[in-house]
Amino acid sequence: MPRNALYATIVLVLAVIAAVVSFVQGNWLGVVWVLMAGVASNIAWYYLRKERVARAVAEQAQAQ
Repeated sequence: MPRNALYATIVLVLAVIAAVVSFVQGNWLGVVWVLMAGVASNIAWYYLRKERVARAVAEQAQAQ
């Protein structure tokens, strides 16, 4: 797993936890945490996909 994807996943988990805590306390600031979780999710997905494509290209180049 790429380091950036790992960091983004950690931020995602922490943002989800913060959102849950905010909503349980009745604070609407949890909406911001939900948005941050969405961004972190997209970043993690981007770096995971980028590594997967790079591996496929490397394997294809090695096979030729």
